[in-house]
Amino acid sequence: MEIIVGKSAGFCGGVLNSVTKATKYIENDQNIYSLGEIVHNKEVIKKLEQKGLKIINSLEEIDDNSKVIIRAHGISKETYALAYKKNLTLYDLTCPKVLKIHDEVQKYTNNSYFVILIAHKTHPEVIGTVSFCQANSVIIEEKDEIKDAINKIQNSGYHKIVVMAQTTFSLDLFNEITNILKEELKDYELIINNTICNATEIRQKETKLLAPNVDAMIIIGGKNSSNTKKLGDISKSLCPNTYIIETRDDLKEDLSHYNKVGIMAGASTPKESIDEVIKFLQKI
Repeated sequence: MEIIVGKSAGFCGGVLNSVTKATKYIENDQNIYSLGEIVHNKEVIKKLEQKGLKIINSLEEIDDNSKVIIRAHGISKETYALAYKKNLTLYDLTCPKVLKIHDEVQKYTNNSYFVILIAHKTHPEVIGTVSFCQANSVIIEEKDEIKDAINKIQNSGYHKIVVMAQTTFSLDLFNEITNILKEELKDYELIINNTICNATEIRQKETKLLAPNVDAMIIIGGKNSSNTKKLGDISKSLCPNTYIIETRDDLKEDLSHYNKVGIMAGASTPKESIDEVIKFLQKI
C-alpha cells in the first residue's frame, strides 16, 4: 500500500501557538481556566486537562481575579467587558488572523459600512466577530440565504458594503457567494475581503489535488472542527472512499484492498494522531 500524506496536514501556526503557550502556562500554574476548548480536537484537550487545565463555558462560573486562557477562536466584545469587570487575568491566545478580522469589521462599521460575514452562524469565531459589527451586519452561510441578506441591506439604508469570511470557511463556497453578490449589488460600493486563512486555503487546495488520485482518503480531525469538515466535504466529492476520523481507533473499515491511500488532517489535529494512522496503515 502506498501512503500519501498531505504536506499541510496537521497544526496550523495559530493552533500550534495556542497549544504551546497554553501548555507552558498550566505547567507553571495549576489555577488557570480555559474559556471553552482551546482547539477543536478532543485528543489535544484531553492532554491539556491531564496537565491541569480547567475548561469552563462561561466567565460566570469562576471567581473574580481568576486567570483565564482565551482560545484560538476568540471571544466577543461583551465577554472582554465582563472579564474586565471581574478583574480577570487574561492569557489571550486568539489567533492573530481572527483578531485582525475583529479590528477590520470594527473599522468598517465605524466608517458606515454594512458588513456581510460569509460564515457558520454558530461557530465560536463567528459569534466573537459579529459582536464587533454592531447591528449593521448579516451572516450568509449558504447560497439560498443571499436573497434575505440583500433584502436586509436594501432596508438598512447603507450604501457601502464590505464582505468578509470566517477564517476556516470553504473557499469554493465563498467564491460562489461573492460572485452572486457582485451581480446583485452592482449599485452599491462593494468591497470583497477574503479573510479565509492561508492555511485553510492550502489544505483545501491540496485535498482537491490528492483525493482524485488515490483509491481512498482518510481525513483526520475533530468532529466539531469546521476546517476538518470542509476537507471531508471536498474529499467526498472527489473520492467516494473517504473516511473522516478523529483518531486511529475510529478506523474500523477493511482498507487492505486499497493500493493508494491519501491522508489529510485539519488545522487542530496533532502530529501524533496522524502518525498513529500512518503506522496502522503500514501494518496492513
